[in-house]
Amino acid sequence: MKVFCGRANPTTGSVEWLEEDEHYDYHQEIARSSYADMLHDKDRNLKYYQGIRAAVSRMKARGQKALVLDIGTGTGLLSMMAVTAGADFCYAIEVFKPMADAAVKIVEKNGFSDKIKIINKHSTEVTVGPDGDMPCRANILITELFDTELIGEGALPSYEHAHRHLVQENCEAVPHRATVYAQLVESRRMWSWNRLFPVHVQTIHGEQVIVPPLELERCPGAPSVYDIQLNQVSSTDFTVLSDVLPMFSVDFSKQVSSSAACHSRQFEPLASGRAQVVLSWWDIEMDPEGKIKCTMAPFWAHSDPEELQWRDHWMQCVYFLPQEEPVVQGSSLFLVAHHDDYCVWYSLQRTSPEKNGGVYPARPVCDCQAHLLWNRPRFGEINDQDRTDQYVQALRTMLKPDSVCLCVSDGSLLSLLAHHLGAEQVFTIESSAASHRLMKKIFKANHLEDKINIIEKRPELLTSADLEGKKVSLLLGEPFFTTSLLPWHNLYFWYVRTAVDQHLGPGAVVMPQAASLYAVVVEFRDLWRIRSPCGDCEGFDVHIMDDMIKRALDFRESKEAEPHPLWEYPCRSLSEPQHILTFDFRQLVPPHPLRAEGSINLRRPGRSHGAVLWMEYHLTPDSTVSTGLLKPAEDKGDYCCWNPHCKQAVYFFTTPDCRVSLGGSRTVGYTVEFHPHTGDITMDFTLADGCRPSPVEK
Repeated sequence: MKVFCGRANPTTGSVEWLEEDEHYDYHQEIARSSYADMLHDKDRNLKYYQGIRAAVSRMKARGQKALVLDIGTGTGLLSMMAVTAGADFCYAIEVFKPMADAAVKIVEKNGFSDKIKIINKHSTEVTVGPDGDMPCRANILITELFDTELIGEGALPSYEHAHRHLVQENCEAVPHRATVYAQLVESRRMWSWNRLFPVHVQTIHGEQVIVPPLELERCPGAPSVYDIQLNQVSSTDFTVLSDVLPMFSVDFSKQVSSSAACHSRQFEPLASGRAQVVLSWWDIEMDPEGKIKCTMAPFWAHSDPEELQWRDHWMQCVYFLPQEEPVVQGSSLFLVAHHDDYCVWYSLQRTSPEKNGGVYPARPVCDCQAHLLWNRPRFGEINDQDRTDQYVQALRTMLKPDSVCLCVSDGSLLSLLAHHLGAEQVFTIESSAASHRLMKKIFKANHLEDKINIIEKRPELLTSADLEGKKVSLLLGEPFFTTSLLPWHNLYFWYVRTAVDQHLGPGAVVMPQAASLYAVVVEFRDLWRIRSPCGDCEGFDVHIMDDMIKRALDFRESKEAEPHPLWEYPCRSLSEPQHILTFDFRQLVPPHPLRAEGSINLRRPGRSHGAVLWMEYHLTPDSTVSTGLLKPAEDKGDYCCWNPHCKQAVYFFTTPDCRVSLGGSRTVGYTVEFHPHTGDITMDFTLADGCRPSPVEK
């Protein structure tokens, strides 16, 4: 059966109605899931297996049957571990139907159908009794309901309900306990992901400074966690202000509460500085004694950094304090962790919260609009002074005293740069109410509310009256649009340029003048795992899961690239950067497709896991801004250097582990096509010239 789905096209800006298979959402969910990553997480799997064996043994030692409740079973892996460890029966709950169906098949293939019952429900809907899903309560509770923040997937409400309705009092639990840790740091780099810094502009009249509105400086920010691969943040990017502090623990073997709570820890700062950021992670102990532990600690806090397990389904957390606070070495403070049923946030207090009558700061809510409009990388991009200087230098060559500028980018400071550099008149289009309000605040803070005209409408609806009857001599864009996910989605600027063509004067200049699509073939150190088949996992056959993911990918996603911030995922380039297509913004969007075919020579030995694609914007003939590769890997041990403010597009090869050796010619063929009508870029890559698949390392 086919269904019609509405989709906002991020490249063309139009709303399209597409005919999709009724299971399209399921295919997307499976194709983009972390199931493969979890199955490849050997540390997680082994620790769970050890904990399950110990729990079953303790229950048997009491002379009781081992009845297991497995919430969020996924593939059924943990239930199969439990039966293998001697459990008498397992009730495995999985709410996602395609996954539950796969679990039934996996359990059957491994010969456990008589001891494992898959229940396709949310755990809060499971019933107990003679006619229920379970005849009686379980006495061993196994779950994997955690995200990077520990509680963000609803672990607390699920545990709370399970203890009240589904498991026996004093049951065994795997994991038995979780502990959340925090460390206070000062970091200009990370703080730049949360605040707008003053922007310096060198003009012929001296330096001008674009200052943030007071409302933005006072805003506590968004409460959402920023989850990243903290191991890829250099230790030179932050100053440690506290020891690692255990903030709170949750005992999963007892009744759990999902009610809001606060936990404070007194500490003495290790150094004086400005407290800005809280780095946080957790560990889970699989047994009551805490001998079987799985930790998310970054390398500097890990007990054995050499045994650090890479994983992408659980990372580390970056939290931003509501305001930066000066701290003095040795002067006692209190770090407070707050949480509700799904979210964690932090505050810093000078005195004990208990002495304050237990009054805690409310959950932070953004009231300045900036944290709603700009994501964390966008804050960092705007605060990148080197990047700003590059735009300033390009603008200097473009601007004339009588220039009439029209800026088209979401929440961009380009209009302020153009004004300070001498444009006669500046207009900026802000198509959303949020960006319109934010830019008004920024203009007012810089006394430019009467100097820069904000037009709140979609660019294609622009009229001559909006421009006060003037013709535009300089059309500007970074380009940046909040709806963009993949690098080429910002080609929306080209469609805007085409839509406003009638408003451009004779000889009008467009900046950037053009964009180029580039690609490079890479070997990932770790990221390949998220798309690699698992086959056998701790002795259990999970080929059915591999086949399910492959079918989901074949549905469409195998022909698509996906966005990843590659500064977090080290890789080596096996080829030189290859120019694929150029988009000339000085011309209108063409009526016919742009197509490129060719091959990429692989010049370095390694495993070709996929191709990375990005855009480069040519501001002027002599100035280019890259959203991707900043420095290729030159030596065998080097990793590529990527733009940290942008996500790059990764096209994983269907044969994900093609070895490339020295000697002879190895190539990757490509076909890339830009479709002007839809704004889509389709692509296909083919491993050629004797490049043979080889087994994936586990």
